[in-house]
Amino acid sequence: MSKAPTLQSHKALYIGGLDAAVKEPTLRAAFLPFGPIQSIDIPMDYAAGTHKGFAFLEFVDSDDANEAIYNMDGAELFGKSLTVNVAQADKMRLGGNKALWSTDEYHREQADAKEEGDKAMEEGKEGEKDKATGELLG
Repeated sequence: MSKAPTLQSHKALYIGGLDAAVKEPTLRAAFLPFGPIQSIDIPMDYAAGTHKGFAFLEFVDSDDANEAIYNMDGAELFGKSLTVNVAQADKMRLGGNKALWSTDEYHREQADAKEEGDKAMEEGKEGEKDKATGELLG
């Protein structure tokens, strides 16, 4: 069974403190001097119409990622100080191009949760009795 690659290789970075004006080409240009970049993900806040102020960037080589951390953590980009460190494995799954709700596992979990909720609702209705008459309500 094949899983998406994890961040155990220390090639993926979390980049926080991004100004709203920062776009993917700007981020790529800022980090490209440290080595070839495999991918960049800038999560969007669709309600606000801008990104959330952070990004994930993966280098081809972990040594390049370490060099980027050393040089860019605390550096300024568009007047804002960046936070650059190794991305946490539980925060992001590289290779996960699919939305969470597009997986079969997600739908199974949701169906199970709905069944449990429906069952609890039915049990709750069965137990509701009029205190004066003792008759079932509902």
